[in-house]
Amino acid sequence: MASDGRYILNGDWAIAWPGPYEAAGTLLTYSRAPDGTESLEAPGPTHEDLHALLQEPNPGIEYQFWLPRGHPQLGRGDTSPLRQPQPRGAGSPPPPEPPEPPEPPCRPPKGRSQRIRHFCQSDFVFHGRILARRVVGQETRYEVEVTARYRQRFPLVAREYLWVPSTCGCPELLEGREYLLMARRHVNHEHTLNRILLQDGGYARPWTPREARLVREAARHCPHPRPP
Repeated sequence: MASDGRYILNGDWAIAWPGPYEAAGTLLTYSRAPDGTESLEAPGPTHEDLHALLQEPNPGIEYQFWLPRGHPQLGRGDTSPLRQPQPRGAGSPPPPEPPEPPEPPCRPPKGRSQRIRHFCQSDFVFHGRILARRVVGQETRYEVEVTARYRQRFPLVAREYLWVPSTCGCPELLEGREYLLMARRHVNHEHTLNRILLQDGGYARPWTPREARLVREAARHCPHPRPP
Protein backbone atom coordinates (compact mmCIF):
# COMPACT_ATOMS: atom_id res chain seq x y z
CA MET A 1 0.00 0.00 0.00
CA ALA A 2 1.27 3.48 -0.86
CA SER A 3 1.39 6.31 1.68
CA ASP A 4 -1.84 7.79 0.28
CA GLY A 5 -3.79 4.57 0.94
CA ARG A 6 -3.74 3.20 -2.63
CA TYR A 7 -3.21 -0.53 -2.98
CA ILE A 8 -0.27 -1.49 -5.18
CA LEU A 9 -0.36 -5.28 -4.75
CA ASN A 10 -2.98 -7.75 -3.55
CA GLY A 11 -5.45 -5.10 -2.39
CA ASP A 12 -9.24 -5.21 -2.12
CA TRP A 13 -9.12 -9.04 -1.97
CA ALA A 14 -7.64 -9.24 -5.48
CA ILE A 15 -4.48 -11.32 -6.05
CA ALA A 16 -1.83 -9.58 -8.16
CA TRP A 17 0.16 -11.38 -10.83
CA PRO A 18 3.94 -11.62 -10.34
CA GLY A 19 5.78 -9.00 -12.37
CA PRO A 20 6.87 -5.35 -12.39
CA TYR A 21 4.81 -2.58 -10.75
CA GLU A 22 5.55 1.14 -10.67
CA ALA A 23 5.29 2.64 -7.19
CA ALA A 24 7.00 5.14 -4.89
CA GLY A 25 9.13 6.50 -7.71
CA THR A 26 10.74 3.17 -8.58
CA LEU A 27 9.92 -0.18 -10.19
CA LEU A 28 8.90 -3.01 -7.84
CA THR A 29 9.41 -6.59 -9.02
CA TYR A 30 6.91 -8.89 -7.32
CA SER A 31 7.43 -12.67 -7.22
CA ARG A 32 5.59 -15.52 -5.54
CA ALA A 33 7.17 -18.95 -4.98
CA PRO A 34 5.21 -22.24 -5.13
CA ASP A 35 5.39 -22.52 -1.32
CA GLY A 36 3.62 -19.15 -0.96
CA THR A 37 6.73 -17.11 -0.14
CA GLU A 38 6.46 -13.62 -1.62
CA SER A 39 9.25 -11.17 -2.36
CA LEU A 40 9.66 -7.62 -3.63
CA GLU A 41 12.79 -6.10 -5.14
CA ALA A 42 13.34 -2.51 -6.25
CA PRO A 43 16.44 -0.63 -7.45
CA GLY A 44 15.23 2.52 -5.66
CA PRO A 45 15.36 5.16 -4.51
CA THR A 46 11.83 5.28 -3.12
CA HIS A 47 10.11 8.66 -2.84
CA GLU A 48 7.41 7.70 -0.35
CA ASP A 49 6.63 5.15 2.35
CA LEU A 50 5.30 1.70 1.48
CA HIS A 51 3.24 -0.36 3.93
CA ALA A 52 2.62 -4.12 4.20
CA LEU A 53 -0.81 -5.16 5.50
CA LEU A 54 -1.62 -8.70 6.66
CA GLN A 55 -5.01 -10.41 6.81
CA GLU A 56 -3.65 -13.31 8.90
CA PRO A 57 -0.92 -13.89 11.52
CA ASN A 58 2.41 -12.43 10.47
CA PRO A 59 4.74 -15.25 9.29
CA GLY A 60 7.75 -12.93 9.46
CA ILE A 61 9.22 -10.38 7.07
CA GLU A 62 12.88 -10.21 6.05
CA TYR A 63 14.19 -7.07 4.38
CA GLN A 64 17.45 -5.63 3.12
CA PHE A 65 18.36 -2.21 1.78
CA TRP A 66 21.35 -0.20 0.62
CA LEU A 67 22.17 3.43 1.30
CA PRO A 68 23.94 5.63 -1.27
CA ARG A 69 27.72 5.50 -1.18
CA GLY A 70 29.09 7.73 1.54
CA HIS A 71 25.69 8.11 3.22
CA PRO A 72 26.07 7.99 7.03
CA GLN A 73 24.17 5.19 8.77
CA LEU A 74 22.79 7.20 11.65
CA GLY A 75 22.70 5.36 14.95
CA ARG A 76 24.13 2.17 13.46
CA GLY A 77 27.84 2.89 13.53
CA ASP A 78 29.63 0.62 11.09
CA THR A 79 26.97 -2.09 10.92
CA SER A 80 25.38 -3.22 7.69
CA PRO A 81 21.75 -3.61 6.64
CA LEU A 82 22.55 -6.93 4.92
CA ARG A 83 21.36 -9.76 7.14
CA GLN A 84 22.90 -9.87 10.63
CA PRO A 85 26.49 -8.66 10.93
CA GLN A 86 28.77 -10.43 13.36
CA PRO A 87 28.11 -9.05 16.87
CA ARG A 88 30.96 -7.10 18.41
CA GLY A 89 32.05 -7.25 22.02
CA ALA A 90 31.99 -4.25 24.33
CA GLY A 91 34.80 -2.87 26.45
CA SER A 92 38.53 -2.88 25.87
CA PRO A 93 39.90 -4.89 22.96
CA PRO A 94 41.48 -8.23 23.89
CA PRO A 95 45.28 -8.49 23.99
CA PRO A 96 46.92 -9.54 20.73
CA GLU A 97 47.21 -13.26 20.23
CA PRO A 98 50.48 -14.95 19.25
CA PRO A 99 50.84 -15.60 15.53
CA GLU A 100 49.49 -18.91 14.34
CA PRO A 101 51.41 -21.28 12.09
CA PRO A 102 50.77 -20.81 8.37
CA GLU A 103 47.71 -22.54 6.98
CA PRO A 104 48.09 -25.28 4.38
CA PRO A 105 47.20 -24.30 0.81
CA CYS A 106 43.54 -24.35 -0.16
CA ARG A 107 42.31 -27.63 -1.57
CA PRO A 108 39.01 -27.14 -3.37
CA PRO A 109 36.73 -30.18 -3.62
CA LYS A 110 37.02 -32.02 -6.90
CA GLY A 111 35.25 -34.83 -8.66
CA ARG A 112 31.68 -35.83 -9.41
CA SER A 113 31.01 -37.50 -6.05
CA GLN A 114 32.19 -34.43 -4.12
CA ARG A 115 30.00 -32.15 -6.24
CA ILE A 116 26.91 -34.30 -5.68
CA ARG A 117 27.58 -34.63 -1.94
CA HIS A 118 27.99 -30.89 -1.46
CA PHE A 119 24.94 -30.11 -3.59
CA CYS A 120 22.65 -32.47 -1.68
CA GLN A 121 23.84 -31.27 1.73
CA SER A 122 23.65 -27.54 0.94
CA ASP A 123 20.80 -25.15 1.64
CA PHE A 124 22.03 -22.76 -1.05
CA VAL A 125 23.69 -23.40 -4.40
CA PHE A 126 24.15 -20.30 -6.50
CA HIS A 127 26.28 -18.42 -8.99
CA GLY A 128 27.61 -15.24 -7.42
CA ARG A 129 30.03 -12.40 -8.03
CA ILE A 130 32.21 -11.24 -5.13
CA LEU A 131 31.69 -7.52 -4.52
CA ALA A 132 33.67 -7.00 -1.31
CA ARG A 133 35.61 -8.86 1.37
CA ARG A 134 35.99 -7.95 5.03
CA VAL A 135 37.56 -9.68 8.02
CA VAL A 136 35.26 -9.52 11.07
CA GLY A 137 36.83 -10.98 14.20
CA GLN A 138 37.89 -14.53 13.40
CA GLU A 139 35.67 -14.78 10.33
CA THR A 140 35.56 -13.44 6.79
CA ARG A 141 32.48 -11.80 5.32
CA TYR A 142 31.91 -11.52 1.58
CA GLU A 143 29.30 -9.35 -0.07
CA VAL A 144 27.98 -11.35 -3.02
CA GLU A 145 25.80 -10.43 -5.96
CA VAL A 146 23.57 -13.44 -6.64
CA THR A 147 23.42 -14.07 -10.38
CA ALA A 148 21.69 -17.46 -10.63
CA ARG A 149 20.09 -19.83 -8.12
CA TYR A 150 20.34 -23.61 -8.49
CA ARG A 151 19.08 -24.60 -5.04
CA GLN A 152 17.60 -22.49 -2.24
CA ARG A 153 15.84 -23.92 0.78
CA PHE A 154 15.35 -20.35 1.98
CA PRO A 155 14.85 -17.25 -0.19
CA LEU A 156 17.94 -15.61 -1.66
CA VAL A 157 17.82 -11.96 -2.69
CA ALA A 158 19.94 -10.09 -5.22
CA ARG A 159 22.73 -9.37 -2.73
CA GLU A 160 23.71 -11.46 0.24
CA TYR A 161 26.43 -11.78 2.83
CA LEU A 162 28.43 -15.01 2.69
CA TRP A 163 30.39 -15.90 5.84
CA VAL A 164 33.51 -18.08 6.07
CA PRO A 165 34.43 -19.20 9.63
CA SER A 166 38.14 -18.36 9.27
CA THR A 167 40.49 -15.63 8.06
CA CYS A 168 43.00 -17.87 6.30
CA GLY A 169 41.71 -17.05 2.82
CA CYS A 170 40.32 -20.51 2.10
CA PRO A 171 38.43 -20.93 -0.05
CA GLU A 172 40.09 -18.27 -2.15
CA LEU A 173 37.41 -15.83 -3.29
CA LEU A 174 38.65 -12.76 -5.17
CA GLU A 175 36.75 -9.51 -5.54
CA GLY A 176 35.22 -9.07 -8.96
CA ARG A 177 35.38 -12.79 -9.77
CA GLU A 178 32.40 -15.11 -10.24
CA TYR A 179 32.01 -18.45 -8.44
CA LEU A 180 29.72 -21.42 -8.07
CA LEU A 181 29.01 -21.53 -4.33
CA MET A 182 27.39 -24.19 -2.13
CA ALA A 183 26.61 -23.09 1.41
CA ARG A 184 24.39 -23.75 4.41
CA ARG A 185 22.10 -21.66 6.54
CA HIS A 186 23.52 -20.97 10.00
CA VAL A 187 21.22 -20.09 12.90
CA ASN A 188 22.87 -20.10 16.32
CA HIS A 189 21.28 -21.46 19.50
CA GLU A 190 20.15 -18.01 20.66
CA HIS A 191 18.62 -17.26 17.23
CA THR A 192 20.59 -14.02 17.06
CA LEU A 193 22.34 -15.05 13.85
CA ASN A 194 20.67 -16.08 10.61
CA ARG A 195 23.19 -16.16 7.83
CA ILE A 196 24.72 -18.00 4.89
CA LEU A 197 27.81 -19.99 5.89
CA LEU A 198 30.45 -21.46 3.59
CA GLN A 199 32.02 -24.07 5.82
CA ASP A 200 35.64 -25.20 5.89
CA GLY A 201 36.16 -27.40 2.88
CA GLY A 202 33.00 -25.99 1.31
CA TYR A 203 32.34 -25.97 -2.40
CA ALA A 204 33.50 -22.77 -4.11
CA ARG A 205 34.80 -22.99 -7.66
CA PRO A 206 35.24 -20.40 -10.41
CA TRP A 207 32.05 -20.18 -12.43
CA THR A 208 32.13 -21.46 -15.99
CA PRO A 209 29.35 -22.70 -18.28
CA ARG A 210 30.73 -26.21 -17.80
CA GLU A 211 30.60 -25.88 -14.00
CA ALA A 212 26.98 -24.70 -14.24
CA ARG A 213 26.10 -27.72 -16.41
CA LEU A 214 27.75 -30.14 -13.98
CA VAL A 215 25.86 -28.62 -11.05
CA ARG A 216 22.54 -29.01 -12.86
CA GLU A 217 23.42 -32.66 -13.41
CA ALA A 218 24.24 -33.04 -9.70
CA ALA A 219 20.75 -31.80 -8.84
CA ARG A 220 19.27 -34.98 -10.32
CA HIS A 221 21.06 -37.17 -7.78
CA CYS A 222 19.41 -35.88 -4.61
CA PRO A 223 15.78 -35.22 -3.65
CA HIS A 224 14.37 -31.75 -4.06
CA PRO A 225 14.53 -29.76 -0.81
CA ARG A 226 11.30 -29.59 1.10
CA PRO A 227 9.95 -26.14 1.97
CA PRO A 228 11.27 -24.96 5.38
